[in-house]
Amino acid sequence: MSVQKNIKVVTTHQLQEMKSNGEKITMLTAYDYSMAKIIDQSGIDAILVGDSASNVMAGNETTLPITLDHMIWHATSVVKAVKRALVIVDVPFGSYQGSSSEALRSCIRIMKESGAHAVKMEGGVEIKESIQRVLSAGIPVMGHLGLTPQSIYKFGTYTVRAKEEAEARKLLEDVKLLEELGCFGVVLEKIPSKLAKQAAESVSIPMIGIGAGPEVDGQVLVVHDMLGITQDFKPRFLRQYADLNQVITDAVKNYVSDIKSKDFPNEKESY
Repeated sequence: MSVQKNIKVVTTHQLQEMKSNGEKITMLTAYDYSMAKIIDQSGIDAILVGDSASNVMAGNETTLPITLDHMIWHATSVVKAVKRALVIVDVPFGSYQGSSSEALRSCIRIMKESGAHAVKMEGGVEIKESIQRVLSAGIPVMGHLGLTPQSIYKFGTYTVRAKEEAEARKLLEDVKLLEELGCFGVVLEKIPSKLAKQAAESVSIPMIGIGAGPEVDGQVLVVHDMLGITQDFKPRFLRQYADLNQVITDAVKNYVSDIKSKDFPNEKESY
């Protein structure tokens, strides 16, 4: 029997059960109340309030400019809408790398001020102390390995990560470390499918892929990409389920046309 169908409120424990039962986990990003409400009512398992809001909501080239205050604002909006899904919030660049005490302060603010259920942090052994400190406060942590967008200037490119043996080995070591520390899951971004499969099979916690092939425990996409709202980002891993860019463009054009032609508002639409 499907774990997902019997869940009234998704928890980190239930994501673990879904992995154990071989049931795939579904995740999408959301950044505002209206979109989060639609996504939650559609039966998604987890919603990521991603720092990708920096790109799709604010128009920045990278995720780096978004602040902790911004992330809390977005997360608060999402949490108000969600009745069922697990809400995970990205801890933004610069608010956890400096020290474990800074990481703890940032994550406590996210949990207290937004009402979210968990946080996500990019990196492995490099941020071990920060993860330990946050977990020690009882805050659930999801890891993020592979292409970590907050480190884009170090990588210099958004190309596939961990194709070389040394980087692949480190990724597998980091996956096991994150499990040992107590993370409830890990996002694997833009890594070879074979390596992602190895990672998923090497640990008991869920591996959620984005550009990591079909052999992981679940998938996540940026909702604006999946719905075709963004038009200039079409990587291989993206399946576009709608073309809302065209739908919205047509609607706005019709609205403009109806006003210009004095068709809107008509008598029935007036008081």
